Amino acid sequence: MTRQRQVQRGLTRLLVRDMGTLRRLIRSQSLEATVPDWIEAVRALVAQYGSASATAAASYYEAERVAAAVTGQFTVPLLGPPPDEQVNNSLRWATKDLWPRDPDDPGTTEAQKLPLDARLDAAEKKAEAVAQKLVTEQGRGTVQEAVRQDRQAVAWARSAALGACAFCRVLAIRGAVYKQDTVDFRAHDGCHCMTVPVFRGQRFELSDKAKEWERLYREYAAGHSGDQLRLFRRAIAEHS
Repeated sequence: MTRQRQVQRGLTRLLVRDMGTLRRLIRSQSLEATVPDWIEAVRALVAQYGSASATAAASYYEAERVAAAVTGQFTVPLLGPPPDEQVNNSLRWATKDLWPRDPDDPGTTEAQKLPLDARLDAAEKKAEAVAQKLVTEQGRGTVQEAVRQDRQAVAWARSAALGACAFCRVLAIRGAVYKQDTVDFRAHDGCHCMTVPVFRGQRFELSDKAKEWERLYREYAAGHSGDQLRLFRRAIAEHS
């Protein structure tokens, strides 16, 4: 899992690097004409790196299958890229504050009142986050689909990174409760959680870090209906 996480993070670093070179496509004097070109270029990057993410995830799944001494052959199906419309909508959301608005218009956001360079910086950060999510989802989805189709797989677990948010940690400490028909990974922008396949005969155990998160959750948050996440977040901050 450590190796898989490193590979996926490496891919997203390269994605962000290449996205940085595309900023020159956006011209302040002609946003309406150049932003669509930028979106098209970013969409091509998402497809390129998404394919690499899926291929890396397939290799990881095959290695986990071998390590679990699973019998029988299985070909991991690679998850395809997200629909163009999904990518386009995500990038339009990331760039929505680029367009200038009358400062006195009540519908104008604080972001739209900033200088163009600041709006471009903010849009770039949002676009990087949504592109990273789209790319890593191809990797996570490849493992999930393999679990669904592989007769020797029984479930999958969520593995959260050390710096993961409280939301991701709560889902990770549940362990291998996600079955073959579970399709909703519930990721957010910037999420680096991984999918861990579990095979017949295997007993999944939480990592030491996840066990500590589980202890904090049980001690400080469990039993407080409707307030668990806030209390867990506070416990993490106080004990990290």
